Amino acid sequence: MADSLETTRIQWHPGFYGAAEIEFLSNKGDLEFHQEYTLSKEPIRMDLLVIKKPANVRIQNELGHIFKKYNVVEYKSPEDGLTIDDYFKTVGYACLYKGLGASVNEIPAEELTISIFREVCPRELFDTMTKAGFEIEKRYPGIYYIYGKQVLFETQIVVTSQLDRELHRTLRILSKNVQEEDARAFIEAALCLTEPGDRNNIDAVLQVSVSANQALYEMIRRDGHMCDALKNLMKEEIEEERVKARAEAKAEAKQQTLLEAIENLMQSMKWTAEQAMSALNIPAGDWPQYMAKL
Repeated sequence: MADSLETTRIQWHPGFYGAAEIEFLSNKGDLEFHQEYTLSKEPIRMDLLVIKKPANVRIQNELGHIFKKYNVVEYKSPEDGLTIDDYFKTVGYACLYKGLGASVNEIPAEELTISIFREVCPRELFDTMTKAGFEIEKRYPGIYYIYGKQVLFETQIVVTSQLDRELHRTLRILSKNVQEEDARAFIEAALCLTEPGDRNNIDAVLQVSVSANQALYEMIRRDGHMCDALKNLMKEEIEEERVKARAEAKAEAKQQTLLEAIENLMQSMKWTAEQAMSALNIPAGDWPQYMAKL
């Protein structure tokens, strides 16, 4: 976990990828998730491509009610804006994806959708769209469908802070202002998910959420039950930190032993530090760190 939000930029997208897969667990076998899907030989990538495998399956989660066969997903982190240009850039990704099919019309336009996720309601975007003749329908809490003659593909804009609390805690905790109720409920629900892939997604979500809300999670950790739950959910990461700490301690002990050996050779043999380090086969690239401590 990052010790300082001021010095560490939070990587929100891995958390979103994990949250997206958790949201659609009820249709896990029906969907394929492709992160940062490459659109061409050039580095043009959309955030997430979701492919619905059985054509006749209706996705249970309301976020996926709009889904067709091919679904382009764009995620905007809390630091990102969402303008009309961002909207058209996402449309451009969808157009490229359709146009780069292996054969003519392999990806029919009527089988392609766009979903754009953002924490805060993009009021300026909605105002711009309305003035341009788009129609905006609030289909579900936080889920807005976009209509109009300019719309090439069925489109929804998802405002995660407005999503139903009971249904979408996974996305709601991808925020710098997580509500304690959402965090606790997510932790409790996540304990029921035991498959390795699901646990990896939970870990990705928690890493982001904890990094962005350290004070809240420190308070939750003081609750014995919640502390045990967090440890259980993030035990792999905790073990990695322990291994790292042991390795660092071992390296520090080795360095201290070598420092003492260098000093002994300098005193007994009247050698320079360079001669002593050379005799001890210390790589020349490491010499400056020893010199600084002599």
